[in-house]
Amino acid sequence: MQHPIIIIGAGLAGWTSARELRKLDKTTPVLLITADSGDFYAKPSLSNAFVQKRGPTQLVTTPAASMATSQNVTLLAHTRVNAIDAAARMVHTSAGDFSYAKLVLATGAQPIRVPMAGDAAGEVLSVNALQDFSEFHARLTGVNRVAADRGIELRQRVVIMGAGLIGCEFANDLIASGFEVTVVDPSASPMAALLPAGLGEALREALANHGVAWHFGTTVQRVDHHAGPGSALQVQLANGEVLVADVVLSAIGLRADLSLAQAAGLVCERGIVVDVQLQTSAAHVYALGDGAQYANGRTLPYVMPIMHAGKALAATLAGQSTPVQFPLMPVAIKTPALPLVVAPAAPGMAGQWAQTEPGVWLFTDADHAVKGFALSGPQTSRRAELAKQVV
Repeated sequence: MQHPIIIIGAGLAGWTSARELRKLDKTTPVLLITADSGDFYAKPSLSNAFVQKRGPTQLVTTPAASMATSQNVTLLAHTRVNAIDAAARMVHTSAGDFSYAKLVLATGAQPIRVPMAGDAAGEVLSVNALQDFSEFHARLTGVNRVAADRGIELRQRVVIMGAGLIGCEFANDLIASGFEVTVVDPSASPMAALLPAGLGEALREALANHGVAWHFGTTVQRVDHHAGPGSALQVQLANGEVLVADVVLSAIGLRADLSLAQAAGLVCERGIVVDVQLQTSAAHVYALGDGAQYANGRTLPYVMPIMHAGKALAATLAGQSTPVQFPLMPVAIKTPALPLVVAPAAPGMAGQWAQTEPGVWLFTDADHAVKGFALSGPQTSRRAELAKQVV
């Protein structure tokens, strides 16, 4: 009996691996195991769904059963993987034990949750998957229904913890959809770790002009049920200010899900450590996506790295050892109030940002070589041109 290639995880990394493998190998059995439904959807669409008036059902592009059929994959949905035995090449799950020929970990990342006081701290939401978005969507539309039933015209109030990429995308989506939005972040400007300070300030101003309220240099300390009428939440900040919200959304970042890999004895740092062929420290076990730490020491939580990694990994799984190569991959940020494209320099690289013309910023090293760029507004159309300048 031929043991299958087992893929754990049905996000973009998992399904891309299966799809790319099937382009090269039509017959090797593939078993995909996931704790969720396995439906295929574009994760970036979660942060601009409200303005497009798309609910959770509309975000699914291909149902799980159709994906499994089209890719000739056996799908185990709603199945939890309890442990991996790399020596025995065995996966232990809630649906039984399965041997593998090769194993792919596409386990992704989990939202970072900070300790928080208050009797409503447990009601703070994070959105990292379709199921999370379903709860977030239901909470906000539920508030709206209650208001409509009472004949009240209400703008639901959302407090977002975190002014990073995801926090800013949600802020833009929600403010454009008629919600009242406040963003809290300990930094001095939006996307402080990604954008040059001047461009961050331009984004702050653009979103403020659309109605987003900013609270920088502070954090959320506690969330309590509000004493007034309704089901509102009272949000206390570290600087003493108090906000009232209908929903609190935590968007302070993601951390690679290392639980299975660490328990199996795989080498992990910020992610599951892989070599250029995406193999982990265990033979026949591979990893990619948000949970992987690539050979250059980086984690790459974006769509394009997953696509490149999935294609390279498929070739390796099909028998042709193929190193993954990541080209320059500019990131388009979904903030229509100020469209942005960023190609950040490698983490830890010494250098500085400088604005060279309106809407164009370059990151250069000590030798004045261009190592990254950021574009805003109409200049985002020049991403291909600027990419040629990066060395």
